[in-house]
Amino acid sequence: MTATSTAPTRTPTAPGPPARRRRSYRALQPGPAGTVLRFVLLTVASVVTLFPFYAMVVLSLKPAAAVEFPGSLLPWPLGVDAYATVLDSRSILRWLLNTTIYSVVSVVAVLLLAAMAGYAFAKKRFPGRETMFWSFLAMVMVPYHVTLIPTFILIAKVGGVDTYWGLILPTLANAQAVFLMRQFIQGLPDELFEAAKIDGASEWRMFVRIVLPLCKPILATLGVFVFLWHWNDLLWPLIIGQSGDMRTLTVGIASLQQEQVPLNVMLAGSVVAFVPIFAAYLVGQRYFTEGVTMSGIKG
Repeated sequence: MTATSTAPTRTPTAPGPPARRRRSYRALQPGPAGTVLRFVLLTVASVVTLFPFYAMVVLSLKPAAAVEFPGSLLPWPLGVDAYATVLDSRSILRWLLNTTIYSVVSVVAVLLLAAMAGYAFAKKRFPGRETMFWSFLAMVMVPYHVTLIPTFILIAKVGGVDTYWGLILPTLANAQAVFLMRQFIQGLPDELFEAAKIDGASEWRMFVRIVLPLCKPILATLGVFVFLWHWNDLLWPLIIGQSGDMRTLTVGIASLQQEQVPLNVMLAGSVVAFVPIFAAYLVGQRYFTEGVTMSGIKG
């Protein structure tokens, strides 16, 4: 009698989740033609986006003369006479100071108020919380120009025309900032606040020691957006700042068109106004992408 041995049969198994993910990722990768097309499209988009900045910088470095295309866009000859004129002008330096005060103070105040309101709407329980939040958020649906005249009348009646506080105060109630802060703070674990309460921490201490440090990404993102909006704001500073000493950079540069100022000087002023915006983005870019990703997608 001979013993027969049967080899174990293996049943095919389906690939696990990692294998499926790798296969799906490879399937989504574009081929050589797709890669070239994407590279060309991104290059064209980059050139179209950067061309106005290139033209602004090059024309600001050219002598005061008639603009001729494309010759005026060639990077020679260049000079800094227009920048010397801008930096020697007392008016532009005053406008730069006004814009800096308007933007920096507004950023600090808006972030503080939005963080406090977002914390209250996200983690506190009080009657009418949802109704109050959605009523406040409904301000986003109201066009800015509709409230412009009533706001000016109110500020003028209390003596806020041609003052810094009259320039800054009406811009502090930012519904978008409150919404983003609430969405972000809702994602923070409640156990942190419960443990802090057990340790006897006050509301202000929890806000300073827990909420603000954990909200650095969204605060940096909002800070960049709020700074850009205030730095480039034209309509409200134009209305509330009726004297030359209270003009901001945007209003001042726009007024130069009526004073027959050479084009290279106007563009040099625009470059000077652009540098702080770019610097603000460089400072906040470490948190910028993370803040945009983490805000608005939480329940």
